[in-house]
Amino acid sequence: MSTWPQLDYLSWRETCSALHLYLQIVGKYRLAHTPWLNHSWHATFYVTPIGLTSSPIPDGPGIEIVFDLLAHRVVGRCGNGRQVSFGLGPSTVAAFRDQFVKLVSDLGGTPQFNDNPNEIPNPVPFSEDHRDRPYDGVAVQRFHKAAVAVDRMFNRFRTSFLGKSSPVHLFWGSFDLAVTRFSGRRAPLHPGGVPSLPNVVAQEAYDREVSSAGFWPGGGGIDYPAFYAYAYPAPGGYRAATVQPDAAFWHEELGEFLLPYDAVQSADDPEAALINFLVSTYEAAADLGGWDRDLLECAQGGLRRARAPDAARSQAAQSPADATVEREDGASKGRYFVVVDGVEAEMTYSRAGDKLIIIDHTEVPSALRGRKVGERLVRQAIEDARRDGVSIIPLCPFAKAQIDRRPEWQDVLRRT
Repeated sequence: MSTWPQLDYLSWRETCSALHLYLQIVGKYRLAHTPWLNHSWHATFYVTPIGLTSSPIPDGPGIEIVFDLLAHRVVGRCGNGRQVSFGLGPSTVAAFRDQFVKLVSDLGGTPQFNDNPNEIPNPVPFSEDHRDRPYDGVAVQRFHKAAVAVDRMFNRFRTSFLGKSSPVHLFWGSFDLAVTRFSGRRAPLHPGGVPSLPNVVAQEAYDREVSSAGFWPGGGGIDYPAFYAYAYPAPGGYRAATVQPDAAFWHEELGEFLLPYDAVQSADDPEAALINFLVSTYEAAADLGGWDRDLLECAQGGLRRARAPDAARSQAAQSPADATVEREDGASKGRYFVVVDGVEAEMTYSRAGDKLIIIDHTEVPSALRGRKVGERLVRQAIEDARRDGVSIIPLCPFAKAQIDRRPEWQDVLRRT
């Protein structure tokens, strides 16, 4: 099986729905016995090489619940060394709940938790859901294989952020694997309104500005597996931002960017396609939202190499302020570029007559992130525009955010 297996949601959606509800039962148990951690992080699951784990739950002697999606079993382990399990297969939600309650009791825990599903339409209490559910073990293994690949790339993406960031974890309410970055600023009160979810939970989850990305196996308004990205609050112009790869698009009803899983799975370089989506959607949120990217970002983490502290880096590395910004100016297009420590960053523009340029893209490699290189490129364009009597339209989200934050630069903007 490929690292990125083919996934067909419609062929296993009934099994997917059953697995979703089984995860909710175990997730509700963890929620009932674990102190609240910001943004509901105390209630999630984590991807493992064999399936999904709750991590230790502070109940009884300490209990961990594992969904072994290779052997198709639910396994409970506790602090006194005991292990209890039961098989995953065709069943009903009520029967699964009964087996799980017995497992927790056998491990010395207290199997008390809320009996109602969250974030699904027309919820039926777990104990009253006696509808027969299928179990497609091959499809479950494919989903797990995909989840392992996604988890690996989400964790790689997480290494390039110094600010507050969530773990890579699976939310059992919406059945999505997610990673979230935070600007460090408070957000306006969330309106709530998530089906079968108390408003206070949604409002606590979104009380800080976020840029979030994740992966759905399908459902929730789409009939195919997909990656998503959104910002809360969404800054002006966010939905119109240019994101990568070409298969990514804005879904108006969901209010999020989507990238079909198939577009990643079938790409020549699936990892690069996914990273481009994660980075470009985050940059759109951060630039348009005015995040302090210099403070929040760093180069992507490598193996056996500690990140250089900012103070040490500023002493040892070439200062972008000392580097010379070069300009290549053509009849219709041009660019500014600078080379720092052997790495090139650039900002491109188009000409719209003799007295107007349109900045359309800024590219700063990860090795130069957090060193104000992009700001240096924009600053040079401002200085040249003043000297030449040229106006600027900053279509590039990064350049626009830089100019918006600095009133002293806005004299060169084209006035309509």
